[in-house]
Amino acid sequence: MEFGKAFSFPFEDQDWIKKVGIAALVMLIPIVGGIAVAGWGFEVTRRVIRRDPQPLPDWSDFVTYLVNGLKVVVVGLAYALPLILVSACSQGLLFAAQEGGDDTMMSVATVVMICFSCLMILYGIFIGLVMPAALGNFAATDQLGAAFRFGEVFGLVRAAPGPYVLVLLGAILASIIAMLGSIACGIGALLTSAYAAAINGHLQGQAYNEASALRGAKAEF
Repeated sequence: MEFGKAFSFPFEDQDWIKKVGIAALVMLIPIVGGIAVAGWGFEVTRRVIRRDPQPLPDWSDFVTYLVNGLKVVVVGLAYALPLILVSACSQGLLFAAQEGGDDTMMSVATVVMICFSCLMILYGIFIGLVMPAALGNFAATDQLGAAFRFGEVFGLVRAAPGPYVLVLLGAILASIIAMLGSIACGIGALLTSAYAAAINGHLQGQAYNEASALRGAKAEF
């Protein structure tokens, strides 16, 4: 897996300033912009999986990016649902304990919240490994349902855990880059966020290719 390639590939495109710049401007559109850029990053994943020599897409197909971005959001919410429910339960328990004003109840609530926090961290790591595989499976097949074929998705992670760990690490680095853009304020943050979407898309595509190749080799063996 070419980890560094995910960070350098946009600059190999002669129109990268235009493509990333438009992505940054699109992000100015409330809600819709972020969803469209998510779909744009998803298109990077699709192109990497198909080994397209020009993986950085232009913005000639905004509607498709928006539709695919919505699908990406659906997949993300579905996988994050247990996390959302646990978080809601922990907050509800803490609120009930505070309303009751009982010290024992507060102590119990604190212990339970610590346990919930540990579970949330572990599940967050789980999502960080599985979500890229789910989106890769979706991108490879053009079928939203493929993101929820859990046997296939988990099979990809089992076949190539290393690449998916690298995707998780890359996503963390990309988020740091995106946050650094806030130092420049305004358009700087938007540019780095668009760049981060391209990085994540490329890493997801690479990981899928490596995992599917390894899984196929094991099946033949």
